[in-house]
Amino acid sequence: MSIRIDAEPEAVTAERASTALLIIDMQRDFLEPGGFGESLGNDVSRLAAAIAPCQAVLATARAAGLLVIHTREGHRPDLTDCPPAKWERGLPGRRIGDPGPMGRILIRGEAGHDIVPALAPAPGEVVLDKPGKGAFCETDLDLILRNRGIRTLLVCGVTTEVCVNTTVREANDRGFRCVVLADCCGSYFPDFHAAGLAMIKAQGGIFGWVSDSAAVVRALAG
Repeated sequence: MSIRIDAEPEAVTAERASTALLIIDMQRDFLEPGGFGESLGNDVSRLAAAIAPCQAVLATARAAGLLVIHTREGHRPDLTDCPPAKWERGLPGRRIGDPGPMGRILIRGEAGHDIVPALAPAPGEVVLDKPGKGAFCETDLDLILRNRGIRTLLVCGVTTEVCVNTTVREANDRGFRCVVLADCCGSYFPDFHAAGLAMIKAQGGIFGWVSDSAAVVRALAG
């Protein structure tokens, strides 16, 4: 069964069976006070607006039987998968692996690394841990998608200009079609959010399409 999603630069049609929902890095370390995002001096409350739209899309995708994939950016406790160039950019005492209010910052298994409770994965949903910005880098995401016959990704998450944009570009190069849901994404910098979305849909959709939660809910529920 095909679905039609209102989007920019134009509406996109996809097959329900070959469409998946990808929710990127909606983690406590990025969205809650005391996490990695705040340690970099960011106002984490700016990301909270994406939670409710993500909830609506997640509930609809589950009801429609779509493959749901959650990603988490984080590292091994011994930091062997964390490039020095990434680690050293943080301020001393606020770097990846340093103690924080929710455990060691951006470390797998710590409370801050987990997904926010409002978007907690359901049993059987894929939870993909990634050491980098893009969800394809050093993960088995490509294998998972191809094994399930996925061609179209509905993309949500944070931040728009970093992990979302990187993942969409990686997906585009691998032949996947990406529909980014604007209100289901967020950035610490509103201008970066707008620019990140503009880059995706520019030039006839050079990296994909930009839509929103209401359009996707309509398409999946119709």
